[in-house]
This record gives sequence, C-alpha cells and structure tokens, in this order.
Amino acid sequence: MPAITVGLDGSPESLAAAEWAAREAIQREEPLCLLHVGDPLGSLYIPYMGVPAPGAVEALRDWSAHLLREAQSRLTERHPGLRITTRQSEAEAVPALLAAAEDTELLVLGSRALGTVTGFLLGSVALAVLARTDRPVVLVRAGEHAEDEHLPDAAGAASDTTPYREVVLGLDVEEPGDAVVEFAFETARRRVTGLRVVHGWNPATAYGYGAFVDSGLTADMAEETRRGLNDVLRPWKEKFPEVEVRAQAVIGSAGRHLVHASRDASLVVVGRKSRHALVGSHIGPVAHAVLHHATAPVAVVPHD
Repeated sequence: MPAITVGLDGSPESLAAAEWAAREAIQREEPLCLLHVGDPLGSLYIPYMGVPAPGAVEALRDWSAHLLREAQSRLTERHPGLRITTRQSEAEAVPALLAAAEDTELLVLGSRALGTVTGFLLGSVALAVLARTDRPVVLVRAGEHAEDEHLPDAAGAASDTTPYREVVLGLDVEEPGDAVVEFAFETARRRVTGLRVVHGWNPATAYGYGAFVDSGLTADMAEETRRGLNDVLRPWKEKFPEVEVRAQAVIGSAGRHLVHASRDASLVVVGRKSRHALVGSHIGPVAHAVLHHATAPVAVVPHD
C-alpha cells in the first residue's frame, strides 16, 4: 500500500501537488502513487445521442496514460530514489478519490491559488473528499515550490537546502484529537523544525454575549486557557522531546490567527471532526477559513 497518493489531472495545481507529495514521500521513505481520475465520460458524449463520440474513450485513456508517464518520468528524474507507481480510474472523481484514500496513509490534492491574494480556491470535489474521508488530506496550491517551505539564508534567499519553516497546528483544547496532534508533531520531527500551536478563544463566549467583560477575570481566564493548552501538549512534548514547541492561546478567531501564521509556515495542520454529512460537505469553520486563505499547504486530519 502506498503511503502517499496524489490526484493528478494535468492542471498546474495538481502538478504542484505531485511535487509536494514526492518530497513528502522521500522524507517518509515511502512509495508514492500517482492517480489520474478522468472526468465522467459524459463530457465526451455526442450531444442528445447518449453515446460516446467514436474513439473518445480510447483517446481519454491514452491521454491519461501519457499524463501519468510524463509525471512519473519528471518526478523520477528529480527524485531518483523515489518509488513511484501509477493508477488510472474512469470513475467519477469523488468516489475514485475516496476509494484511493482508503488504501493510502495520506491523500494529496491540488487547489488553485486565489489570484493576487494567495490562498486556495477549493472546488466541490476537494470539499466533498475532505468532508467524507477518514484519511489525512493535504491541499497544495498552484505555484507552490520546494523553497517556499524553507527559511531564507543570510543573503535572504530560501532554497531546499536551508532549514524548514515551522509547522503550525490549530488546536482545539476541548477536542484536540490525538491523530491531529500526532500528525503535526511527526511532521515537525521529520522536518527538524519547530511546532507552533495556536488555540483561539473568545471571552464573550465564556461570559455570554452582551455581558460586561471584567478585565481581571479575563486575565484569569486567559491564564487558565494557557494552562489547559499546556496540559494537552505535555504528553506530546514528552513523546517528541526533539520538537521545539511554541504554544499560543490567542483571543479571537482561530482561523484568522492560523491564516496569519501560515505566512511563516511550511505546513498548517487542522483537524476535522469525523462525521459524514448526509447533506452537503462540512469541514468546520476553522478548517474552512484556513483552506481558503492560508498561504502554505494545509493538512486536514480527521479525528474522533
């Protein structure tokens, strides 16, 4: 079973995702699977006739195979020691990606950047997969490069030879999710970098909206929140003593603070409560904000 599977469709964002997935696979010393999911063949049907155009199915299969060969060749050239397999699927995108996720440890998908305001344009396919899979999913925006994950050197230039930027974890103290925390610590350990943990809280929620907020009591609550955050992190610090942790309990929207922190991050990790929406796709407000506005790749990790 491949440790990492990346969805390819030939778009710039999917090619950026493949490059990210290759680097991650090398770091984990695990194989990589390139998966091409074709559009439903309805796009190749003759209008009003209900049958594919002559040769359309074979042409799509040939194009898919060519795309995978090109991507495999390019990644093998850049990463000679990487084991790469390829797969083709003619199923609809969401079911195909969900099935692939079941057979892998990590699914990687591309997402278009939002013009001049760097971030993600999250399509319906990615949203549906994120909301329904029980596996971690990483979203990589178009234009993402290896050096973006690294700190600049003394001359101000970043490259894949300089240390990694820190990993940022959005943590809910009430429902931290072991899988989410472990994913973030493991990533920071592999990258030999620090872990910045951000927990957002709102005094108005504790007091009741519209109530008078006493500054002294707010300070006490802030200290209690910090203690709670440290209590959650203590066993993980003991398990990963090599990871330097910077924990922050911040007032306000966790999503907003995480988006800001993403500017200096190599990866942002957020959790998603494991539940399968009967109608629509639900990933939670924090994950939703981060996915749409973060400037770094984002890992969404389901948890109980």
